[in-house]
Amino acid sequence: MRILNICAYTWAIGGPARIIYDHTTEVLAQGHEVDILSPMTPGEKSYTVPAGARLIECKRTTPISNFYREFSVEMYRYLKQHIHEYDVVHMHGIWHFGALAPFLIKNNAVKVITIHGLLDKWAVAHSKWKKQIVTILYQKRLLGKADLIQINNTDEEEDVIRYLGYRPKNMVIVPNGMKLSDYENLPPKGIFRQKHQIGAEQQLILFMGRLNIKKGLDLLLPAFKKVSEVLPNAVLILAGPDDGYQAETEDFIQKNNLGDRVKLVGLLTDTNKKEAFSDADLFVLPSYSEGFSIAVLEAMTCKIPTVVSDRVGFGDYIKKHNAAFLTTLNSEGVAEGILKILQDKSYAADIVNRAYKMVVENFDIKVVANQLLEEYKKVKKIG
Repeated sequence: MRILNICAYTWAIGGPARIIYDHTTEVLAQGHEVDILSPMTPGEKSYTVPAGARLIECKRTTPISNFYREFSVEMYRYLKQHIHEYDVVHMHGIWHFGALAPFLIKNNAVKVITIHGLLDKWAVAHSKWKKQIVTILYQKRLLGKADLIQINNTDEEEDVIRYLGYRPKNMVIVPNGMKLSDYENLPPKGIFRQKHQIGAEQQLILFMGRLNIKKGLDLLLPAFKKVSEVLPNAVLILAGPDDGYQAETEDFIQKNNLGDRVKLVGLLTDTNKKEAFSDADLFVLPSYSEGFSIAVLEAMTCKIPTVVSDRVGFGDYIKKHNAAFLTTLNSEGVAEGILKILQDKSYAADIVNRAYKMVVENFDIKVVANQLLEEYKKVKKIG
């Protein structure tokens, strides 16, 4: 089977790129072929490409791509010339040109769309007027025409039904997975702390994600202010690229004299990211909207206790396994969760154990990749 993934395959985009990487690694091991078609902006760093896969980079076409995400004439030309060579074209996300282009060209490939949480109420309300235009022009119609819609959980199922007004028969729940072996041997403790002048006695709270309001930074920052008044050794690390909320973050830090307690360390990749996981005492993501947070799954795999909202993409699993402190979406709830974990070691150890068990039993990429491959094959009996 020859598979084409379409996604902005960059470190900055985060989760979807990691999902494609892990899935591709397993699919290649089974003898299939995988290409990744990625719209790119000059200066962006492409995500690591699995050995045996091929990354095809296409320049975004400006200024149109500033208004219509990931618009790329190069992408369209590539698809026009090569789409007939693929058995499966898998589009990651909606609202962007990569989720439209394969429908503009006559082809017999199985067309798959993964929603990645982009139809939840918060996501739909963000840049609402643009999404209303896209909805009217084509988005609902194309979702109905897709051969397969992959969703990760029952929350997404409700989102799709609410958006379309009916339950499409081509929709299946297949969670995202993790290559667990990548996190079996983390770097030695202390490296990240030394790099960023964080003492061994300090309690390191780690946020990892794009600096975007949807990640709940407007809740986390005032929550940490409360925490810092109770725990004078606590430090908050914000690891991720600016995505529209860095200026507000820096302003909050300055106004509240938290410059020595909150550190912005930028995007962490590869070994640097694992060093941060190795040194973290707690991971926090009070997100308003996630398709499926790979960062939370990574933290749980690294046996770090987590404070998260139930909107991280697998909240139903977390509730079932009691695998994290599930915060309400307010700063008081976030502060309560952070303090509970940092002050109660027995509680922290319990949720770490439950979370790791949940990940192993439900999100091993070997199991998940096979589920998705079987769904590909069901559509047109390919492979």
